[in-house]
Amino acid sequence: MAATTLKIEEETKSGLDQFREYKSESYDEIIRKLLYITKIAKKSPKLSQEAIKQIEEARARMKKGHFYTEEEVKRILGV
Repeated sequence: MAATTLKIEEETKSGLDQFREYKSESYDEIIRKLLYITKIAKKSPKLSQEAIKQIEEARARMKKGHFYTEEEVKRILGV
């Protein structure tokens, strides 16, 4: 796969960082995710607004530390 370099403002980079779901998520992954969300939003705006609301609520819960680790889920499910 060919790669290219993009020049972006620091503010744009900071904005992209806010969409990072895990520490090692690449900017390519973040941009692809945003493109996917944008396409869905154009096709189904009502559904998209509800999904965005749920994503924002989930992100707020995660920032507060209200989530289960993979190990906790395995223990709860007995896996």
